Amino acid sequence: MVTVKEIYNLLAEFADPAMKMDFDNVGFLVGKSDSQVTKVLTALDITTDVIDEAASTGAQLIVSHHPMFFSLKNVTDTDKNGSKAVKLIENGISAICMHTNLDAAKGGVNDALASVLEMKNTRLMQVDGIDSRGEEFSYGRVGELEKAMTMEQFLTFVKQALKSNGLRFHDAGRPVKRICSVGGSGGSELEAAIKNGCDTFVTADVKYDVFLDAKFYGINLVDADHFCTENTVVPVLRDLIANAYPELEVNISACHRQTARFF
Repeated sequence: MVTVKEIYNLLAEFADPAMKMDFDNVGFLVGKSDSQVTKVLTALDITTDVIDEAASTGAQLIVSHHPMFFSLKNVTDTDKNGSKAVKLIENGISAICMHTNLDAAKGGVNDALASVLEMKNTRLMQVDGIDSRGEEFSYGRVGELEKAMTMEQFLTFVKQALKSNGLRFHDAGRPVKRICSVGGSGGSELEAAIKNGCDTFVTADVKYDVFLDAKFYGINLVDADHFCTENTVVPVLRDLIANAYPELEVNISACHRQTARFF
């Protein structure tokens, strides 16, 4: 039988925890390492609904991108994070979370996003660090479209490709060809996109001042939603575990989806 520890080791080999940012909390966060697993549920976040879904389907493990908590001083049913941990333990469900290390990993969040955006000749946005194998890593990617698009064409493509219910954007009046992409909250990397000679920057959670900077520097900017830019990695997690352990049933959450709506 496969254990939680074995699945964690697989994930840690894929996304070296040493690549996480300093603020982050990744790894095996809840449960028993020697628990046997027959069913796994993958999701971007471990919400109460996702825990209920795992319990109702008989999953013993949830693997997510976003950590359940960053600093936890107690585990009770009186606060958001503690109550989720209690519910997991009550239902015999373990939790593994791979966050900024999965952003940086080869084949992780940012490679998955670049693939969905059909970026070619993809390379590191910049060198953000060196992993335990001595290889350079980055929290973003740069690549080119096979054929240039107008901004209107590109926005339509992005909305469909990421299954987003709405986009925020700045149109600099330039054709879209060379793209910098950062899954999740990547607005602070606008300068890196410019240094890489990109005409377009795709990320999420973009602040007002970044839109002003994009206008000043004349670069197209697309805020494609945090969930939508990072949920591209959930099928990667599902396939990674399922291919390594074909005896397991590994599913993607059916209830977790984009939260933000547009009026």
